[in-house]
Amino acid sequence: MKFDAYDLATSSDNPMALRAFETAVFELATHRPNTGLALKATLAADPQHIAGHALKGFANLILARSEMSIIAASALEGARAALAANAGGTDDERILVKALEVAVDGSFSRAADILDCGYEDRPATFLPFKISQALRFMLGDAAGMLKASTRAVQNLDAGGRAAGFLLGCHAFALEEHGRYAEALDAGQRAVALQPDDSWGLHAVSHVFEMRGDTSEGIDWLEGSRKAWSRCNNFSFHMAWHLALLHLERGDHDRVLEIYDDEIRPQRTDDFRDMANAVSLLWRLEQSRVHVGERWMDVAEIAYRRRSDTTLIFAALHNLAAMVAVGEREGTAALVAEIDAKALGTGDQARVAAEIGAPMARVLAGIGAPADRQMIDRMVANLPKIGGSNAQRDFFVLALAKAVGAGGDNAAVSRIGHIRQKLKADDRLFKSIERSVGMRLSA
Repeated sequence: MKFDAYDLATSSDNPMALRAFETAVFELATHRPNTGLALKATLAADPQHIAGHALKGFANLILARSEMSIIAASALEGARAALAANAGGTDDERILVKALEVAVDGSFSRAADILDCGYEDRPATFLPFKISQALRFMLGDAAGMLKASTRAVQNLDAGGRAAGFLLGCHAFALEEHGRYAEALDAGQRAVALQPDDSWGLHAVSHVFEMRGDTSEGIDWLEGSRKAWSRCNNFSFHMAWHLALLHLERGDHDRVLEIYDDEIRPQRTDDFRDMANAVSLLWRLEQSRVHVGERWMDVAEIAYRRRSDTTLIFAALHNLAAMVAVGEREGTAALVAEIDAKALGTGDQARVAAEIGAPMARVLAGIGAPADRQMIDRMVANLPKIGGSNAQRDFFVLALAKAVGAGGDNAAVSRIGHIRQKLKADDRLFKSIERSVGMRLSA
C-alpha cells in the first residue's frame, strides 16, 4: 500500500502509473484539459489501477449524457476486476468503487454520502472529497457541500499539495449559503496558496456577482485570466461570469463579444457549455438585445438531445433553447420525456417530479403556476435542479417573467424578495417588475 501526493492509499506500485494518476488528479483539481490523457496513461502503465478506473467512471457520469453511462459502467467493471487482481485493494480504493457502483445505479446523493462517510477520519483526502463535491453540486446540495468542506478545512495541512484546492471548494460552499465575507476570505486564501485553483477563482467571482460588485468582479476575472483561460471548457464558464457582470453594466456589445469569442467559440454539446449559452442568450433577449442567429446553434444541439433526461438541469436548458426558436415538436417531446422521468426512480426522477416538470411547463409557455402555494413550492424546490445559485437564477427570472405575464404582481414581488436574500437587485429583475407594472396600468 502506498499513499500518493494527495493522501490516497493505492495498491499500485508502478511508478509511471503513480505519476500519471497524480497528474490526472491535478488536472481535475485545476480544470485543465488533460485529465483524460493522464488517466489513459495511468491505465496503460497499470491496467489494474483501481482508482484510475474509478475516476474514469465518475468523470463520465459527471458529463451527464445518456451515452456516457455505458462508458461509466465499463469503468466500474474495470475497477471491480482491478480490485480482484489486487487482493481486494485498499480501504480507500474499496470506498471509491462502492461509491461508483451506487452512482452508476442512479444515486449521486448516496454515492456522495459513501465518499464522505468512508473518509470521515481523513476528510481532507482530496480525490474522494472533490468527487463528492462535484456530485453534490450537480444535485444542488449546498448543505452537503458545506458540511464536507468544513470538515476538510478543519483538518487542513496548509503545506499540503491540496490545501488551496480544498479551501477553494470551501469558499464556494460558503458563497452558496450567502456567507459572502467568509467566502471571499477563503477564496482569496485558496488562490494565494494555489494560483492554479480555478474553482477558488470562480468562488470569488460568484461573491462579487451576487453582491452586485460588478467593477470588482470584472477586475478580478480580468486579473486572473491567465489562470482560468488555461482551463478546459471551464474557461467558457468563467467567461460567462464575466459576461454577466458586463450585462449588469449595460455593456451589451462587450457581452456579445465575450459570447462569440470566449463562451461559445466551439459548437460543443457539453451540458455546462449549453447552460452558459442558453441562459446568457435568454438574458440578452430579455434586455432587448438582438442576438441574431446565435440561438440556432444551441437549438440544433438541444433538438438532438430532446430525449435525454439524464440530468434535469441540462434538459431544462435544452428545452429553453428549443422554445427560443419555436421548435414545437422538440419542445413537446422533451416536456413529455421529463413527465415520464418524473414517474421513475432515482435522484433525477425525484428532481423531475418536484421541480423539473412544473419548470418545463413554465419555460414552454404551457402555463404559469396557478396559485401562491404552487409558486412558493417551485421557488423552494429550485435548488434541487442543481448547479449554483448564479446558474439557477435563470430559472428564477423565467418563473418571475411567467407569473408576471399573468399579471400577478404580488407573486413577482415575493420571488424578488426571496431572490434578494442571495443576490443584489439588478437590472433584469427590475425590468421584469416594471413590465408587470406597465401591464397592470394599461
